[in-house]
Amino acid sequence: MKKVGMLSLGCAKNLVDSEVMLGELAREGYALTNDASDAEVVIVNTCGFIESAKEESIAAILDMAEMKKQGKLKKLIVSGCLSQRYHTDMAADLPEVDLFLGINHVGSIRKFLEDLRSEQGQPAEAAQPEDWRPDFLYSSEHTRVLTTPKHSAYVKISEGCDHVCSFCIIPNLRGKHRSRTIEDIVAEVEQLGAQGVREINLVAQDSTYYGRDIGLKDGLAQLMEAVANVDSIDWVRAHYMYPYQVTDRLLALMARHPKVCKYMDIPLQHCDREVLAAMKRGSGRPQLAKFLDRIREAVPDVWIRTSFIVGFPGEDERAFDELCGFVGEQQFDYIGVFTYSHEEDTTAHPLGDPVSEEEKMRRKEHLLALQKEISREKLTRQVGQTFDVLIEGVHPETELLLRGRHQGQAPDVDGEIFVTEGFYQPGDMVAITIEETFDYDMAGRATGGVAV
Repeated sequence: MKKVGMLSLGCAKNLVDSEVMLGELAREGYALTNDASDAEVVIVNTCGFIESAKEESIAAILDMAEMKKQGKLKKLIVSGCLSQRYHTDMAADLPEVDLFLGINHVGSIRKFLEDLRSEQGQPAEAAQPEDWRPDFLYSSEHTRVLTTPKHSAYVKISEGCDHVCSFCIIPNLRGKHRSRTIEDIVAEVEQLGAQGVREINLVAQDSTYYGRDIGLKDGLAQLMEAVANVDSIDWVRAHYMYPYQVTDRLLALMARHPKVCKYMDIPLQHCDREVLAAMKRGSGRPQLAKFLDRIREAVPDVWIRTSFIVGFPGEDERAFDELCGFVGEQQFDYIGVFTYSHEEDTTAHPLGDPVSEEEKMRRKEHLLALQKEISREKLTRQVGQTFDVLIEGVHPETELLLRGRHQGQAPDVDGEIFVTEGFYQPGDMVAITIEETFDYDMAGRATGGVAV
């Protein structure tokens, strides 16, 4: 069993865990394959954050279990948040799975796979119960196999979370917040740069909390400046910033440093004071508006992404109307909308789930429709503007177009820029002047050469 496939589900933070596991296996001499039907071992790295993610993970496990019955697949391993959360119950319900692993087992995947191989087809025992405490934190010494395009990579700067948001299970799954050192992160970024990576996306449960546990003040600003000073890197972007912990030093760095993307990813979750209080996040619409004004004053050309939860217990029509008004007022560049997931072991669970799924979806669709109109109108103002665009490759629907992103567009979640003339390689940085806009995307032609 030397050929391994990986199915990674959920967020970018989980993807980094998958890449670390792949790297550790590759270092041990395992062959990696993107084709599950060609693998002898498949690892499903699951997400267990909300109900829809759990359903997706279970469906993927069942698909792989069926493949195990029919093909050359010999062993099925389940890892990640869902396994961390429910491994005991899942072991009873899913006998097709040979091994369940948790967050703490990412760096020792080689050992567990070797144990599986030595069992000669018999189910292997996972780690002892006390080893399921989530305290693993990868470092630059771990080998990674990138599954993203070669010019872009995610780097996890910390693990776990110290916040007490009432809807969230992550602190139970991932443990307390723990930061890597700046030196270790920079060492990893230098390794990635040597491999051809030009864009670094820093991820964490809360990136603005970075460094507090190791005595750093303004830790994220210090880290981003250090990463931006790596010669081979063109862009550094931070994701998942907690409101109110965005410092003046961070904003000043973003305003002045050409390699620090003028991009803020700040999940606000809501704007109604009562709903935010029930979420244990505090504040309200006036304070959030003042906070956003401060960001835009410090970085006038900033692009802002946020996310909201609709259907949270206590969100009545008045509170939802308040949220819609806030979105219309603030004119965000991008938003994500999630329906409330009633999760056991959260402090919001006793509040019940009074909003029907149908009503949650109605609110989600209404908010997204409102944002589509905002996005379309905002993008029309970009016609004639020129952006440095990181080329991603050929458009999947036509070979006549290339596609890429500017600093204000993060991978996978935001819009793209379609390049209508010329041919460039993935990873090239090209000046593109915008000629046409759509709901979330833009199109333009090259007006500058390739930046080397």
